[in-house]
Amino acid sequence: MTVADQPDLFAAEFQALLRAREAFALEADSAGHRRVLGELIAHYERLMRETRRLIGRSDRAERDMQQMNRELHQLALQLQHRATHDPLTGVLNRGALIDYAAGVLEREAAALIVLDIDHFKRINDEFGHPAGDAVICAIVDRLKALVPTPAAIGRVGGEEFSIVWPGLAPEATVAVARQLCDAVGALAHRAPVDRAVTASLGAGWFDRGTAFESAYGQADAALYRAKREGRGCVRTIAPVPSACRPALDAVKPLR
Repeated sequence: MTVADQPDLFAAEFQALLRAREAFALEADSAGHRRVLGELIAHYERLMRETRRLIGRSDRAERDMQQMNRELHQLALQLQHRATHDPLTGVLNRGALIDYAAGVLEREAAALIVLDIDHFKRINDEFGHPAGDAVICAIVDRLKALVPTPAAIGRVGGEEFSIVWPGLAPEATVAVARQLCDAVGALAHRAPVDRAVTASLGAGWFDRGTAFESAYGQADAALYRAKREGRGCVRTIAPVPSACRPALDAVKPLR
């Protein structure tokens, strides 16, 4: 239906207005004026009712549209969160962690710590995958409590996690990694897991402009040294300079 074909909601009112104009122009008698005025009043009242109805409908449509926009915005946030976060632990997923770390290293120096849960396959084999998931969640919850914003935690593999810590001083990086390692080893896990679970960590501090691939490769190599040298410990990308060692003992606990 074209605009021209659509019915005029106020055609009757328009005709009443024309008749009122004609009566006014012809100076009709009082009875004629009264009749035309009454007709005009009736149509004007209908016009007011119809206007209110249309305004009410418009207001409802606007409220519905606003509600729909809010729901769409909330859905977009949920989809974005699901696209960037690990569904089990709620930390960043691999892709989001890489993007975040690369962006940080473009702007400033940062520490990168890579953590892998020791003998995790044994936990799954002995106690089952639900118990393994519970161990992962308990460890991540502990890490979340110790790692402040804007540092970020990401799950980069089944039992492997990375922590990107912007602005952490070089001399503090090893001390922080040791505190995280100790905190993981001290956790008491729920039944049926009846033993301590440790983690191995590789840690490094990187200047601004370091490519993420290079930083991660070095931290990952340090992690595997920790695995080879006994597990449940921290290894760094390079020996800690002797000038930094006195400062390590002075680093305050994370939380």
